[in-house]
Amino acid sequence: MLTQKRLKELLTYNPETGVFTRNCTTSPKAKAGQTVGSKHNAGYLCVSIDRKSYLLHRLAWLYMYGILPEHDIDHINHDRTDNRIRNLRSVTRSENLRNQSVCPRNTSGVMGVSFESERNKWMVRIKKKHLGRYSDYFEAVCVRKSAESRYGFHPNHGL
Repeated sequence: MLTQKRLKELLTYNPETGVFTRNCTTSPKAKAGQTVGSKHNAGYLCVSIDRKSYLLHRLAWLYMYGILPEHDIDHINHDRTDNRIRNLRSVTRSENLRNQSVCPRNTSGVMGVSFESERNKWMVRIKKKHLGRYSDYFEAVCVRKSAESRYGFHPNHGL
């Protein structure tokens, strides 16, 4: 298992920029001073250390706090490549799901608010709970945002 000591032997992390750089040359393609991180298929940055792949946001946590996080690491601003320590927080899966970006297929612009053309109303839901139908879009959005606050959603949720 990777330790903070081993990580610091190989890489330097800048918490202000979120960038990792190599401390030593390990191969002709991996030279000291180079920035590390290639895009993982889910959009996160990763690096291989001792023949094992690691997500850089999890390594940032290890580098700063000395432990690999037990739970998820949330990118507060939703940018999966922004690994500045102030943009990362250790959260449970449930908490992480309360800070999601709005889906590109969403037509209302607000998570949990959708238009029902057959009723000509805006329907509002949160956590599989129906919160009502509204003629006014603004009222529907207010109901959803109020529910997000009551349920402990992150302020960036749906942005």
